Amino acid sequence: MINYNPKDWFVFIFRFSKADTFRKLLPLMLGVGVYAGLVAYVELNFLNLSETQYIRNVGMMHSVLGFVISLLLVFRTNTAYDRWWEGRKIWGGITNSSRNLAIKLQAIATDKDDRRFFRLMIPNYAFALKCLLRENEDFRELDPVLDLKKEKHLPNQVAAGMYVRLNTMYKQGKIDTAQMLVLNEDIRALTDHCGACERIKNTPIPFTYSVFIKKFIFFYVMTLPFGWVFSLSYYVIPVVILILYALASLELIAEEIENPFGTDPNDLPVDQICHNIRKHVSEVLD
Repeated sequence: MINYNPKDWFVFIFRFSKADTFRKLLPLMLGVGVYAGLVAYVELNFLNLSETQYIRNVGMMHSVLGFVISLLLVFRTNTAYDRWWEGRKIWGGITNSSRNLAIKLQAIATDKDDRRFFRLMIPNYAFALKCLLRENEDFRELDPVLDLKKEKHLPNQVAAGMYVRLNTMYKQGKIDTAQMLVLNEDIRALTDHCGACERIKNTPIPFTYSVFIKKFIFFYVMTLPFGWVFSLSYYVIPVVILILYALASLELIAEEIENPFGTDPNDLPVDQICHNIRKHVSEVLD
């Protein structure tokens, strides 16, 4: 995730980061610019359509379709941002549940081995969930407390290991029934947060809807020069490029943030959140 100062908005005009859509769209913008120039050249110099009223009225179609496409893009970006923001709330909940579990264990668990076990396992749950969401097989960030099987659901294995440890502590008389129930709620909350993250990741925007918006933007932009040439002449080239940049950028931004758990520049700072959980839990259960 890119950290920035929202008050320095003037600097953003001249800043082109790796995540900026301008770089991604530049080849397409150049291609559309050449296409618009060819259409303008042919219509103005060869077809002698300047006196034809019918093709001049093509711009009326764009006025209507522009309103429709704006509604579609607003809905698209709002839906993607809702997924991004829900993902941030879920990881905030994981942080809170991890801290609450650590604080309670700090007061309840007196055995050093038990405290060390949970000091390592609570952060392990966050890192295991991160690996699951990113489909990453690099498990070096996980402390080797349990013999985890990489082909199985890692967060479930970590949660099950914590439940087994709590049950052992209960049987040994280290915690009573009330304490067992209190600690159980925080581990259950972690599992609920895992399911919510999987729901976002495994339920993308419907394919047909995403394809329709791309096709709509493409045909809308490609038909712009035909009606606007008579009003703008060759100035239609930068106008069409600007419209393409505005419309396609919204679609690209929505695609990037609809799965907020990856490693794109605008995705959630999951790595930082996991390391903060490890730091805070270690401080409590030291």
